Amino acid sequence: MPGLPNGKPAGMPCPHLDEALRCRLFGLPERPKVCGSLPPSREMCGDTREHAIHFLERLEQATSP
Repeated sequence: MPGLPNGKPAGMPCPHLDEALRCRLFGLPERPKVCGSLPPSREMCGDTREHAIHFLERLEQATSP
């Protein structure tokens, strides 16, 4: 499975997710450090996938160069 040496574009789903949107790299050394640095929280995840996506979109916008 290819890595993402230059990151991934905002709005693009991670290519490491399976059909159930679970990380195929979870627990593996190949998992990007940034993924482990974002532990799930109520603020980030909310009650819906849409809430989580919106949170991550805002985070990407706030940290883009």
